Amino acid sequence: MNQLDVVGVRVEMPNNQPIVLLREVGGDRYLPIWIGPGEATAIAFAQQGMTPARPLTHDLFKNVLEAVGQQLDAVRITDLRDGVFYAELVFASGVEVSARPSDAIALALRVGTPIYGSDAVLDDAGIIIPDEQEDEVERFREFLDQISPEDFGTSSQ
Repeated sequence: MNQLDVVGVRVEMPNNQPIVLLREVGGDRYLPIWIGPGEATAIAFAQQGMTPARPLTHDLFKNVLEAVGQQLDAVRITDLRDGVFYAELVFASGVEVSARPSDAIALALRVGTPIYGSDAVLDDAGIIIPDEQEDEVERFREFLDQISPEDFGTSSQ
C-alpha cells in the first residue's frame, strides 16, 4: 500500500463529471477517480474546512464514530475492476468495511485518517505527470483554492 494525498476535486469538461485527484506520497503517480457531485461537494467542504449548517452524511458518520468510541485507522483503495474502484474503511478494532472510494475519502478528510492505494490500483490507473506538466498540477491547485462546493450544483441541505 502506498500513502496518497488528496490534491482536490474538479469538474471535467465537457461532461461536467467531478473527479478527485490523489497523489502518491513520496512518489510520482497521480490517481484520478471519477465521482458523483454529492461526493465532490463533501470532499471540497472537508478540504476547505467548511462546516455546513446541517451535517452532511460524512459529517454524521464522523459524529457517530466519535459517539460510539470507534476510530478509523485507514482508508484503503484496494481494487479496480471493470472501471470501478473499490475501497475499505479500516477501524482500530480490526474491522474492515467495504466503501466507495469517494465516501471513504470524504470521511478520511474529516477524521484525519491516512488514505492508501494498493500497488495494483496505482499500477493500473495511476498516471505519471512529467515535470513539464507539474505547472498544470499547480494550476489545478490554484483552481481548487478558488472553487466552492456550491460550484458542483448540489445542495448541502
